[in-house]
Amino acid sequence: MPTPRHNGGPSQAPAAVTAVGLRKSYGDKTVLDGVDLRIPAGSVFALLGPNGAGKTTAVKILSTLIGADGGQAQVAGHDLAAQPQQVRAAIGVTGQFSAVDGLITGEENMLLMADLHHLPKAEGRRVTAELLRRFDLVEAAKKPASTYSGGMKRRLDIAMTLVGNPRIIFLDEPTTGLDPRSRHAMWQIVRELVADGTTVFLTTQYLEEADELADRIAVLNGGRIVAEGTAGELKRLVPGGHVRLRFTDPSAYQAAAAALTDAARDEEALALQLPSDGSQRQLRRILDHLDNHGIEADELTVHTPDLDDVFFALTTHPAEASR
Repeated sequence: MPTPRHNGGPSQAPAAVTAVGLRKSYGDKTVLDGVDLRIPAGSVFALLGPNGAGKTTAVKILSTLIGADGGQAQVAGHDLAAQPQQVRAAIGVTGQFSAVDGLITGEENMLLMADLHHLPKAEGRRVTAELLRRFDLVEAAKKPASTYSGGMKRRLDIAMTLVGNPRIIFLDEPTTGLDPRSRHAMWQIVRELVADGTTVFLTTQYLEEADELADRIAVLNGGRIVAEGTAGELKRLVPGGHVRLRFTDPSAYQAAAAALTDAARDEEALALQLPSDGSQRQLRRILDHLDNHGIEADELTVHTPDLDDVFFALTTHPAEASR
């Protein structure tokens, strides 16, 4: 299936992450089989795929936690293999499982991260106070993190990631297990990070999340990128989109049906349905055709496949393998 390319916009920005031919195997199981990526700086990139597709493996390689078996990558302008320390200094990572220590307070977790980043004591306290305020954790700062809700722990986890002021943040399924309110709060945090110029590499199984946040989305299946593009571009890869025209005047309906011979008819509802990729050009063509025949529809709706449809169309049942 072709991979749509996005011309203009974020794709022309300097790359925060590039990868060419990344490969990784565990025994006889190939997890990544020649993955290419280009993620513009200051954007949100979402990597989708079923369990076992290799999403977490890709994050681990790009964040220097494990080595690749083949291929090349640059993160924040540094070669992944030759300059791992410079890569680590430029990134932050929040995994599926919280790095928060529940036995100490939220503030102490933050100060511990400041120490790990070798910040002077005064600077560490300043950064801690600023991030606790930014993530609405001031009231809970002196309480043990074990008493935090799931959403609060996730916010603390990301706040800890930001102590080192990373330019690129890897968020590996950051909203797994969160309730809808906490998930939406996390989305707002991601938007604010990007507004400040941070690049976010997001893996998720929540397709709505990718649709809401990502400038570009890649679908990983069987160790390969099977499609990449904006949410709109990916949706247009999947058949099933259509335009529905409804009329209240039976004579207008009949005239439209005669003019649009490829439309499916719904006589009872006085409605016509035409296949469509949802593009502005195709919609304009339909409307111009109606105008040329002096026909006006009372209602027009455009239906496009959602990312669920894209996901099911492009991915296979996950193999029994660890990620």
